[in-house]
Amino acid sequence: MFFVSQFFNTFSSTFEACTPTIIMAAGVVLFFTHDLNRTIAMLVVAADDGVMPQTVEAIDDAKAAEVPIVVALNKIDLPNANEQRALGQLAEHGLQPRQWGGPTEVIRTSAETGEGLDELTETLSVEAELLELKADPSAPASGWVVEARVDPGRGVLAQVLVCDGTLRVGEPMLAGRAFGRVRSMLDDRGRPIKEAPPATPVLVAGLGSVPDAGDRFNVVSDHSRARQAAEDRRDRHRVQALAGAPTAKLEDLFAQIEAGGTSELKLIVKADVHGSLEALLGSIAKQVIEEVSINVLHSGVGGISEGDILLAEASGAIVLGFRVVPDQRARALAEDKAVEIRLYRVIYHLLEELAQAVRGMLAPVITEEVTGRAEVREVFKVTRVGSVAGCMVIDGLIARSSRIRIIRDNVVVEDERQLDSLRLFKDDVREVRSGFECGLKVAGYDDVKAGDVIEAYEVVEVPR
Repeated sequence: MFFVSQFFNTFSSTFEACTPTIIMAAGVVLFFTHDLNRTIAMLVVAADDGVMPQTVEAIDDAKAAEVPIVVALNKIDLPNANEQRALGQLAEHGLQPRQWGGPTEVIRTSAETGEGLDELTETLSVEAELLELKADPSAPASGWVVEARVDPGRGVLAQVLVCDGTLRVGEPMLAGRAFGRVRSMLDDRGRPIKEAPPATPVLVAGLGSVPDAGDRFNVVSDHSRARQAAEDRRDRHRVQALAGAPTAKLEDLFAQIEAGGTSELKLIVKADVHGSLEALLGSIAKQVIEEVSINVLHSGVGGISEGDILLAEASGAIVLGFRVVPDQRARALAEDKAVEIRLYRVIYHLLEELAQAVRGMLAPVITEEVTGRAEVREVFKVTRVGSVAGCMVIDGLIARSSRIRIIRDNVVVEDERQLDSLRLFKDDVREVRSGFECGLKVAGYDDVKAGDVIEAYEVVEVPR
């Protein structure tokens, strides 16, 4: 059995009734596509922060996968913890707490003091028993890839979760488009092991290339069969790419460009490991904002390279790095080419700044703000000047710099005018406030009449 939470880490823990594997992942959606019959979603919510955007995504993913959810309400020991607010936010997203008469188990916990952890483990154990979560240790091993990376000293390392069967050192293994023979395995505590039964997370060495996070893996009868299957998958992948067929990870990120012209934010995304990259790309794909298309031109695992900078320069893209940095040559090239690089260690911070950047690309909304109204009481004809309106300011203020419109019987008869002059008694003034009389001359307009309303306004650009 395994549980899913937020943040990336995988480890085993012994409970009284079972030994679960707990997967702490930033992108829960990655893990809700496989082996759902052996999954419980454990959602960790901080009592001080409440339900965050990543939490909402996790809730939606768990609901879509129809897996049971247990909530650990953590940090209840903090003085600024607000449990009722957190419970209310959970209820707003369809998780009615059992404390409020709903079906969702919400366990009060504190990782600092240990409070509630026994109750949490007991709740998870009971849930596992009710679901009859079982696997066959005698079957050929299968499961899925949590993370994968290239280690300079050890080659390709894949963190996998065995969901069924038992994985053994020396067995031929197929993982997505990668294949190889299991050369060695380390458990979640870094200890070498020879075999991994169901619900065991292990770090596997021996694959010839890096699989993607979320890829299925399975043991095959011989190495040549694994090689052939991997080559067939690569061929199909190349055909799909050449035919323009959408790939599982990239094409899903290209936002639909709306008719009528759309702003476009181009990105190059680099991350430390495949799991982080998949979580990040999935979150970016959900940043849907009207009139803006977010286009990930390139994404990959590893540090930011000169090639990334050159692509960004040529395309006008921003480079986003998650737990990676540019090398010295890439950094110097970025400075020389004025390419913007933004580095992050927390996905939420990246998404927050990305949303702000996207909003900044939207054309501002042009609005009018009425600043004052004056009623024309009398009109004076002045030689070489024209019609001067004697007015009473009835609302707000009339400023010398304001734009002016003239309203007659609730109909705008003239608009977008300026004032030639504005006087209070005999003095030229910059503004006249409500309750005072004034004399004003509308530039280029002499047809003002008694009873007209002079409306002053300003044009305001409101960022979106």
